[in-house]
Amino acid sequence: MAFGIVVCFFFLLLFFFFKQKTAYEIGVRLVGSEMCIRDRDRVLEVIEIANKACKDMGIENPRIAVAGLNPHCGENGLFGREEIEEITPAIEAAKAEGITGVVGPCPPDSVFSQAIGGWYDIVVCMYHDQGHIPLKTVGFVYDREKQEWKAVEGVNVTLGLPIIRASVDHGTDFYHAGKGNGNELSLVNAIKYAVKMTGRAN
Repeated sequence: MAFGIVVCFFFLLLFFFFKQKTAYEIGVRLVGSEMCIRDRDRVLEVIEIANKACKDMGIENPRIAVAGLNPHCGENGLFGREEIEEITPAIEAAKAEGITGVVGPCPPDSVFSQAIGGWYDIVVCMYHDQGHIPLKTVGFVYDREKQEWKAVEGVNVTLGLPIIRASVDHGTDFYHAGKGNGNELSLVNAIKYAVKMTGRAN
């Protein structure tokens, strides 16, 4: 089963988006939640957490892409200097710590296509929508003909706690309440990933 991962560092949340009958896997780690973070120490910390999260999920040598903040990664400072002054130094610091699978900054408009193609296990993003738009495009599917959501799939896992916490990502889903057309897939996946995070066999 393919999945995507989004982690909001500010709240230390990890989301897994599922889509059945697909052959891709996307992982995304957000540096900030609703706000944009441009601090190299924060970027480095998120790379470290992304690396650990992948290893906890059984990926021995995580391939981590770090998205740029600006269009075309700033074009050598023409559109912004965050890639030069903050993001690249954070990547180099991560490599110096032994996180050898980290690359970037990668152009954010193409890095998800590469992740879907299997180039990376996880993508570190600089702000909320940069990571959530591609993942919700994959996990949330609307049926035009039936005028209803065909899939709203995802698992929310909170990192940084002394316990394992996993839940569905779509919230309470009052839209389907009482209609008899709810779907248990996200709940089942949440339970499976909680078990997976224990390091035990499913």
